[in-house]
Amino acid sequence: MTTNTTISSNFIENIINEDLKNNKNNKRVHTRFPPEPNGYLHIGHAKSICLNFGIARDYNGLCNLRFDDTNPSKEEVEYVESIQEDVKWLGFDWDDRMFYASDYFEQLYECAVQLIKSEKAYVCDLNPQEMREYRGTLTEPGKNSPYRSRSIAENLELFDGMRTGKFADGSRVLRAKIDMASPNVNLRDPILYRIMRAEHHRTGNTWCIYPMYDFAHPISDALEGITHSICTLEFEDHRPLYDWLISSLEMENRPQQIEFARLNVTNLVMSKRKLRMLVEEGLVDGWDDPRMPTISGLRRRGYTPEAIRDFCERIGVAKSNSTVDIAMLEHCIREDLNSKALRAMAVLRPLKVVITNYPEGQVEELETENNPEQPDMGNRSIPFSREIYIEQDDFMEIPIKKFFRLAPGQEVRLKNAYFIKCEEVIKDPETGEVIELRCTYDPETKSGTGTATRKVKGTLHWVSAAQAVKAEVRLFDYLLKEEDTEQEEKDFKNDINPNSMERLTDCMVEPSLLYATPDQRYQFIRNGYFCLDAKDSTAELPVFNRVVGLRDSWAKAQKA
Repeated sequence: MTTNTTISSNFIENIINEDLKNNKNNKRVHTRFPPEPNGYLHIGHAKSICLNFGIARDYNGLCNLRFDDTNPSKEEVEYVESIQEDVKWLGFDWDDRMFYASDYFEQLYECAVQLIKSEKAYVCDLNPQEMREYRGTLTEPGKNSPYRSRSIAENLELFDGMRTGKFADGSRVLRAKIDMASPNVNLRDPILYRIMRAEHHRTGNTWCIYPMYDFAHPISDALEGITHSICTLEFEDHRPLYDWLISSLEMENRPQQIEFARLNVTNLVMSKRKLRMLVEEGLVDGWDDPRMPTISGLRRRGYTPEAIRDFCERIGVAKSNSTVDIAMLEHCIREDLNSKALRAMAVLRPLKVVITNYPEGQVEELETENNPEQPDMGNRSIPFSREIYIEQDDFMEIPIKKFFRLAPGQEVRLKNAYFIKCEEVIKDPETGEVIELRCTYDPETKSGTGTATRKVKGTLHWVSAAQAVKAEVRLFDYLLKEEDTEQEEKDFKNDINPNSMERLTDCMVEPSLLYATPDQRYQFIRNGYFCLDAKDSTAELPVFNRVVGLRDSWAKAQKA
């Protein structure tokens, strides 16, 4: 791929184009995706993955995968493995450039020593409450710590003692010595190191002090030769500290931090902390619950990497925060699946129909297309017999106006089959519930023969009762009842939708779905797009998740 040298509406690309024009970084473009392994990635991370790896691809550059593993109290190998799987599933590869902040623990420590020796860092004994009091407010400057004037020798000795475990957790920290009167509170002597006795997933108990993210991140970027350090907008106020560290340490490579707006989507939980809470409190069935906006949850539900990449491309890259309607994400998956999903017959709430004039014991194989949008996907045969199932909602004993489905004395077409007419309604004598319909069919109306001399307005999907496969189908609603995704923690819990999943356990599907695989998506005719659940399905009972319904309200709204 040739280097992109055109001016783009993407402001990050504009910056890179200008850098290339001025021969900055020797015309190198090197980005990184630096997740913290303290949970599973969500759709917001997908935007960052597509942006960082996409820029590297478009500019013939490189992109690293680096784990920001500086807080061992919340990090696990499970999260490291899930992140690698998600990045690869989305279609990106880091080749041999997978790193960890823990790779640089010794170098980070030496950088801290260097700051102490240049009188730009000191060991502070203030407790957290005192530190908050000394820090000041947004309108009032902070005060110097009484420990700020310690000598270089004393600071080196104390910092060595922190490393060798002489002091209790939380009793001392290493702070940068910048400016307690700065209007940017991030420059008011921020913490660089803290004491924490916690086993690290890679270094074990070797270290009892760990660097803060704001310290480890710019140094890691510089050590890896990153040219453009792209992060979300909440780090904009941290950029002066990023630049201060790079300059104070006189790093040979000087990456540029660029901030873009994070992704917010209506009705989705977009905080890893809140997602973790949902998992730990059992409000969802793990990180890969199909209702979760995690990449693994979307994958299990049936979303495709192509649809997610398309979504990230459509929403673009902005400088200010905004919220995207979830309907746009649903539009992207519909567009992708419409051309690639196999069609199938599935009755979610079955109502038995007996075709009284159809020969008993006869099974007829009818041909139907696998995808009318893609003729090259071929055809398949489906069995038809005297007893079939239709949807309960496709029958109304006393039909309302413009109800063109089945009703007493009313005729409909069975898709790819015949016209049938309802002659009798059988009810449960105790409850009055309709439990069976008796119908007749017209053999002259077989689909594809062209012999029918009349037309009907309603066409129903169906399955043959004798050959149907019993299945469980899961229908999903939004995890949050309200569109706002920025509630406080207590409001967030109150807004969890108790009806976000409906299990239908008596569904009947056409026999070909007995051989369904999780990597194949299906359009259940008139019911939406579905995918086999890779986790809960068994050979005896397939379980299907509805990816998305058929209605595309977002696309219609754009045309209005």
